[in-house]
Amino acid sequence: MAKVINSSEFKNQVLEASQPVMVDFFAEWCGPCKMLAPALEELSSEMAGKAKVLKVDVDRSPDLARQFGISGVPTVMIFKNGAAVEKMVGFQPKQALKKKLEQHQ
Repeated sequence: MAKVINSSEFKNQVLEASQPVMVDFFAEWCGPCKMLAPALEELSSEMAGKAKVLKVDVDRSPDLARQFGISGVPTVMIFKNGAAVEKMVGFQPKQALKKKLEQHQ
């Protein structure tokens, strides 16, 4: 399951991760975010051991939204070795997300 993390967990869970991390910046009130959630859950299971899939609620962690320039949700970012390497804004199909994540393994 894609875990929702907050600002205090971000450094340890994302920036210091030994594997690529896909982070979904979302909001509870966002329709496209809800459409994206099942694909992220599936990816989280499929990529277990190879990559992590995490979620950040922009309303609960506005500092992270500002830090990474999140102006619209959903925004999905991929981090590798502590750096952002990919940024996709808006709904993305599962296969597109998986392909991007696999490129950074």
